[in-house]
Formats: sequence, C-alpha cells, structure tokens
Amino acid sequence: MVEDPPIDAVFHALSHQSRRDMVARLSEGELTVGELAEPLAMSLAAASKHVKVLENAGLLRRTISGRQHLCRLEPQPLATAHQWLSFYETFWSDRLDALDALFRRNDSRRTT
Repeated sequence: MVEDPPIDAVFHALSHQSRRDMVARLSEGELTVGELAEPLAMSLAAASKHVKVLENAGLLRRTISGRQHLCRLEPQPLATAHQWLSFYETFWSDRLDALDALFRRNDSRRTT
C-alpha cells in the first residue's frame, strides 16, 4: 500500500513562491523541467531541486523519456491540504461570527 506524503511535506513544498508558480503552471498541463524553469529566471539545476521537493511532497509526477523530464500535477495532496485547511476556515468563521455578534450587542447597548 502506498501512503500519501505527510501533509508537512505538502505545506513545505508550497512555502516557496517558485514552487507555487510551478504548481499553478502545471495545473494547465504537463511541462518539462526546462519549461518550468524558463519564466522563473532560474537555472535548470535550481528548477530540478524545486521539482524534487514537489515530487517528494507528491504534488507532481515526473516521467523521463531520454533526456526530457516531463512533469504533471498530482492533485490529491492539494485536496488533502484543502480539507485540512477547511476545518480551520469553519473554526475561525464561527469564532469571528461570535466576535461580530458581541460587538453588535455592545454597539446596541451604547446607542440605547
């Protein structure tokens, strides 16, 4: 059985702007490592290191054909991260709603 990478690896991979840019571009389709590096003004070696971090987090799958490394997005780790974050979105929305209600009660007491 293959286990999903830990969510820590996903958040670590997404913590760097260049890797987030790569993920966004991969959402549009497969790209080579060179194509991922090109708009980011980085060397192929630097792009390969970023790709490896994304690959270790399970966010992309790389296939090698000769000298060409083709990358494609793997959405499941993003879905897992989204699910984890959604819990806290609900948690904080509830807390902020309660705070808003408290402020409204205090405002109405001042005006009466």
